[in-house]
Amino acid sequence: MSTDLHLRVTGEQAISAEVFALRRDGYIILEDMLPSTAVASLDAELSPIFETVPFCEGGFYGERTKRFGGLLSRSEQSADLIQHPKIIAIAEEILSPWCDTIQLNLGQAIEIHPGALSQFPHRDQDMWRGPTGELEYLINVMWPITDFREENGATLIWPASHGAAAAQDPPSQSPAVMECDPGSAIVFLGSTLHCAGANRTQLPRRGVIASYCLGWLKPYENQWLVYPPAVARHFSTDLAGLIGYRQHRPNLGNFEGQCPSVLLNGNLPQTLNAVDALRPDQAAAVAEFVESQKGRLPS
Repeated sequence: MSTDLHLRVTGEQAISAEVFALRRDGYIILEDMLPSTAVASLDAELSPIFETVPFCEGGFYGERTKRFGGLLSRSEQSADLIQHPKIIAIAEEILSPWCDTIQLNLGQAIEIHPGALSQFPHRDQDMWRGPTGELEYLINVMWPITDFREENGATLIWPASHGAAAAQDPPSQSPAVMECDPGSAIVFLGSTLHCAGANRTQLPRRGVIASYCLGWLKPYENQWLVYPPAVARHFSTDLAGLIGYRQHRPNLGNFEGQCPSVLLNGNLPQTLNAVDALRPDQAAAVAEFVESQKGRLPS
C-alpha cells in the first residue's frame, strides 16, 4: 500500500469514527486541528475588531459578550477554519441525507467578558420551525481562541440531548464542560442542547463559531449581504459556493434561472437563459417524459 493511499484510508476511517461518536453523543472534541501559529494569527486579526465592537444587547446574546460576523472579509485566517477539510467532510456526512449541498450558516467571533452570566440553554435548530427529531438541520463548530475552562465560560453541552431527545423534556443531568485548548474544535449537532458558561475570571474568553446547514434553508447570517458579488468574486470557487453562490438542485437559489456563480464572473449579459439544474433522478424522469411526447407531435 502506498503512503498516499494509506493516509487517505486512515483519514476516511477517522471521519467515520468521529461521525459515529457525534451521532451517538451529540458532540465531539477534536484536538490539534490547527497549529498554534494559525490560532495566534487569527487572534491578532480579531483583536482590533473586538476592541471596537460594542457589547451585545439582550439576555440571549449576553450583555457582557461581544460578537461580530463577516469573518471572511475581516480575517484571512478564518477561511482555514471555515473550510477545514475534516470539518467539511463531517458536516457533509451528517447533513447530506437531507440536502443536495451544504452551506455556511454562520461565521462569528465571540468574546465573553468577566462577569458574563451563563447563556440560556438552547438548540440552534430551533431557528427553523421544522419537524423535531427527524433530521439534522445544521452542525456547529466552536474554535477556542483562548483556553476554554469551566471558570471562564467554556461551552456547556448536555450529552445525548440531540436527535429524538430534542422533542422530549429538558435533561435533568448537569452539562458537560467543553474544556479544551486553542487549536481544538468542539463539534456539536444543531439538535444538541448547549450554551456558553459564565465567566468568573478576570479575562475575556474568545472563540470563533462556524456552522453549516442544509443548503435549502435560510441561513442565520445573510451571506449574500455579508459577501456581495464584489466581495465573493475574490474567494475560491469552493468558498464562494459554500456561502451560497451555487444552486441547490433542483433550481433552488438561482439567478435568472442560472447558478448565482455567474454574478462572480464579470461582464454579465443583460439577459440570461434559464438552464435546468436537476438531480440525476429528476433529470432522468424529465428526459423520459420529454422523449415520450416527441412521437405525438404532428409532423
